Amino acid sequence: MSSVRGTTRQYWVALRAMIVFTIVLGIAYPAVVTGIGLLVPSQSNGSLVTVGGKTVGSSLIGQSFTDKKGNALPQWFQSRPSAAGTGYDGGASSGSNQGTESETLIKAIKDRKAAIAKSDGVDPSKIPADALTASASGLDPQISPEYARLQVARVAATRGIKESDVSALVESAVTGRQLGYFGEPTVNVLQLNIALSKLDPSGD
Repeated sequence: MSSVRGTTRQYWVALRAMIVFTIVLGIAYPAVVTGIGLLVPSQSNGSLVTVGGKTVGSSLIGQSFTDKKGNALPQWFQSRPSAAGTGYDGGASSGSNQGTESETLIKAIKDRKAAIAKSDGVDPSKIPADALTASASGLDPQISPEYARLQVARVAATRGIKESDVSALVESAVTGRQLGYFGEPTVNVLQLNIALSKLDPSGD
């Protein structure tokens, strides 16, 4: 009899624990997290960026500024290379996973370096690493200020606007280190191109 009573008590304790944890973890916690997310709708909705009521991208995920064939559009600042799916695929976030001795990676870097040196008219040795290699996530929306500055002359010449005006846009778009010392200064490419479009709407 005592054995049956003890077993029944254990089942009752387990049932109460399940009910409590279901309420706390299955209802209360998701509700609180959802509520917090609604307080910062920009981030909870994907940090979408809109221009004139039209969504043009996300401030947290990079995108390509290329034609249908994948060729870089010279009137726009170019993003960092991406190895995520076909490029900046949020569902396939990844680096290339190729080692430094990979012939495929070495060739890709050489090809990118040659293409940038030609399109931007710069010394190949001055092209920063982020212009040649993909990030670990493949989704980085930022490039280094050095890579942005390298593209100024090409963008200005293609659009027929003053180089000094484009350079000023780049400098205003530079974001410093987090808290003053975490990470490196960066430039969000989408935000920079939006500012460029406002400066020169005819070149879009």
